Amino acid sequence: MPRLPTIIRTPVSFILPLFVLQSFITLSLLRTFLRPSILRSLILRPLIGLLVAVTALTFPSLTLANWNNPYPETEKDSNILYSAFSARPKFLDPVRSYDEGEYQFLGQIYEPPLSYHYLHRPYRLIPQTLTEMPKVLYFDANNNPVDETADTIAFTEYHFTLQQGILYQPHPALAKDEQGNYYYHQLTKAETAQVKTLSLLEYAGTRELVAEDYVYQIKRMANPALHSPISHLMQGYIVGLKELNERLKASPATDLRDFFIAGVSAQNDYQYSIRIKGQYPQFIYWLAMPFFSPMPWEADVFYAQPGFSENNINLNWYPIGTGAYMLTENNPNLRMVLERNPNFREQTYPSMGEAGDKEKGLLDDAGKTIPFIDKAIFTLEKESIPYWNKFLQGYFDSSGISSDSFDSAVNVSGSDDIRLTDAMKDKGIKLNTVVNTSLFYLGFNMLDPVVGGDSERARLLRQAVSIAVDYDEYISIFLNGRGIAGQGPIPPGIFGHTEGEAGINPYVYEWKNNQAKRRSIDEAKQLLAQANYAGGIDGETNKPLILYYESVDGGAGSKARLNWLRKQFEKIDIQLVIRSTDYNRFYEKMSTGASQLFNWGWNADYPDPENFLFLLYGPQSRVLNKGENAANYNNPEYDRLFDQMKNMPSSPERQAIIEKMIEILRHDSPWIFAYHPKTFSLQHGWYKNTKPFIMSNTGTIKYKRIDTKQRNQLREQWNAPIVWPLILIIAAIVGLIIPAVMAYRRHERSRVL
Repeated sequence: MPRLPTIIRTPVSFILPLFVLQSFITLSLLRTFLRPSILRSLILRPLIGLLVAVTALTFPSLTLANWNNPYPETEKDSNILYSAFSARPKFLDPVRSYDEGEYQFLGQIYEPPLSYHYLHRPYRLIPQTLTEMPKVLYFDANNNPVDETADTIAFTEYHFTLQQGILYQPHPALAKDEQGNYYYHQLTKAETAQVKTLSLLEYAGTRELVAEDYVYQIKRMANPALHSPISHLMQGYIVGLKELNERLKASPATDLRDFFIAGVSAQNDYQYSIRIKGQYPQFIYWLAMPFFSPMPWEADVFYAQPGFSENNINLNWYPIGTGAYMLTENNPNLRMVLERNPNFREQTYPSMGEAGDKEKGLLDDAGKTIPFIDKAIFTLEKESIPYWNKFLQGYFDSSGISSDSFDSAVNVSGSDDIRLTDAMKDKGIKLNTVVNTSLFYLGFNMLDPVVGGDSERARLLRQAVSIAVDYDEYISIFLNGRGIAGQGPIPPGIFGHTEGEAGINPYVYEWKNNQAKRRSIDEAKQLLAQANYAGGIDGETNKPLILYYESVDGGAGSKARLNWLRKQFEKIDIQLVIRSTDYNRFYEKMSTGASQLFNWGWNADYPDPENFLFLLYGPQSRVLNKGENAANYNNPEYDRLFDQMKNMPSSPERQAIIEKMIEILRHDSPWIFAYHPKTFSLQHGWYKNTKPFIMSNTGTIKYKRIDTKQRNQLREQWNAPIVWPLILIIAAIVGLIIPAVMAYRRHERSRVL
């Protein structure tokens, strides 16, 4: 197999002394065999200098295994996971972060009360810091207990019992002296100004996780100074959260211990409860997100000291959690480092999974103590090609597949026949694929007088456009087949999604030869004619139909996609005008209803259909209520069914209601259900226990394992320096020098004679 070209990246601290030493040796040899007058020759100096340099660089190749290793030799046998990130994390305070890229760090550090089982599919919630799943109680308006099926439910209470003995990671905020006083809670501004990094503080302490820490974090959610992205949503559910938010607006505070919140309280060190308004079964999924992680009050008091913020000494740079790992290096322009939390309690790898897990080796470590990996180093890689090359050289343990590298990694023969190329197989690389719990869609602003509203004319226009914009083609051209066309708002893997003929959108597809086939352009043109837009001409004004698409300026990379989109509308004789702008202006247009067509997407917060169907719920209108219904769709029957469905447990009855709701959406067509992206990920054979896991808010590194011996062997095999070109260069130089030396000596002898 051809070896990839290597880049000489041997640490300078090692190569420089060798270079000097070997240059000295080379010059000594030359002085031995050549006269001083020859060495002084202006003709030979450049040749001798080149010989010295090439020789000095060649000798290390005989002793160094890999010139291109980007990591220190001291890490060779260390149990380290090497990964990458593409954008700097902005928020590492769990009450503020709502970003998938940040969750890859937060999920390892913080521990909400619940998490997802690593191996079970569909995803199943399990206790994380609790002794058991929360107990759920229901009450009527008079605070009388009622059954979960009662129509009189006014409040739902969740009761939690913590495991005992859980400790926080070592942190200066928790450090105490022998008298029990905190070392660093009363620093002067002059003292804090000297602290450029927490490592400069000598002492670090810990303490046990208590129930009040979870209560305290929920109080932080109400703090307007922290701008929690779910504060407004949770104020509508958690009893007392809105009132606390109002008090903190009037009387800003950092230390929230003395503030009361009616619906959240700790009964003792290991028990606490949350009361919410009404019945909201999806609330339990939020309890697995970092927003509900515990936060010691000491952290707020410590970081609030004057002078720390100027040096970026805050929770966004230095988290404090109880998870398996802690952040020990935060250099977001270069790398992030997670190391094993020395205070982490004993946990074991799962002993049960789903069918096929055992055969894949995913249960080989069942019952063993986790975490397996001691350290995880994430390097900033903004460009895909360098990342890809380092992965192939073995310097990253896993990788996605960029469009540029797709054909060299994967062979695709049909949507279900996806195979690694022989080059990947020869390296022992494994491929994992999974359809994301995400949806991208092209939306119509239902408040727009042309494409919006509930008139028959506007509906037929939307249906015609839905047929014409061929997202099957888009997936093939722009995504290398990494996606499936959407038939409705609910992705595969979420309750309510239906496969096969029963699951297609009949207004856009028909079922032929046991597969969905997009309806023809002729059918789209017929719908357009029925809408009085025959040939793309408005029959009422006799003018060409022009539609407007709002685009966020994506630079040169978006040009091809926008040209493709124009051509889709041209197929049915509609002119599409692209209105490109920056994100702030785009957001303003969406918020004020000044848009007509737009693209948007949604990633699941939790695996429940409510999390997608609410995106078209009338009261969630973006323009009217600043909600997530970006299309401003409003159908009273859909809203009635949503209210009925949202609090139901997943059951055949709930499925039947969901199918009615989806039929309404397909008929009204407020969206073109574009596609659900599919993730392709590659792992080297030494990277164990890798199973696709798309609930990004959960930490999974603790389950992974690295076979360092195998990794070292293959790295050396794949990256052995190729020195024969250098040897040929030396031989060529010697071949040039010898005739020159001989000619010079003949010249000297002739002068003597």
